[in-house]
Amino acid sequence: YQRRVHGDHSQDRMSFKRFVELGRVCVVNYGADEGKLCVIINVIDQSRAYVDGPATLTGVTRQAINFKRLSLTDIVVPGVTPGMKLKSLQKKFADAKVMEKWAATSEAKKRARQLARASLNDFDRFKVMVAKQSKRQAIGVVGAKPAAAKPAAAGAAAKKAKK
Repeated sequence: YQRRVHGDHSQDRMSFKRFVELGRVCVVNYGADEGKLCVIINVIDQSRAYVDGPATLTGVTRQAINFKRLSLTDIVVPGVTPGMKLKSLQKKFADAKVMEKWAATSEAKKRARQLARASLNDFDRFKVMVAKQSKRQAIGVVGAKPAAAKPAAAGAAAKKAKK
C-alpha cells in the first residue's frame, strides 16, 4: 500500500483519451457515409457535432451528425477552428497525414478485411475454405507429437532386449 500525499496527482492516470474536440477525426458508423472519415469542426450541443470530411478527400459533406453515429479515433487534426473553410481544412487534413495514419490503425485494417470478405463470391469463399483446411492439416502434421507411437516402440524394444 502506497500512501499518496495530498495534492500529489502524479499517479492519477486518465483512462479515457478520446475526447470530443475540434479537429478530432471520426468514423461514421451508420447511414449513407458509413465507414468514411470526418473531422469535427464544431460542437452543436451534447448530442450533435458539425463535421466535414473534407468531401473531396473522404466523401463526407459538411453536416450536423449525431454522436451516436460517430466513432472517435485517436487521430486529431491540429489547428481546426470553428466553422473552418473547406480549403483550409483540406490543407490541414493533408498536412496531418490523416489518411496514412488511419490506414495504419487496427480498426482500418479490420474494416478492410471485412469489406474484402463481403465482396467474395461463392467460389472465392470455397477457395478460402480449402486454404484453411490445408493450413490446419499442415499445422497438425508439423505440430503433432507422435507420443503414442514412441512408448509402444520403446516397450517392444525393451522386451526384445530382455530376451
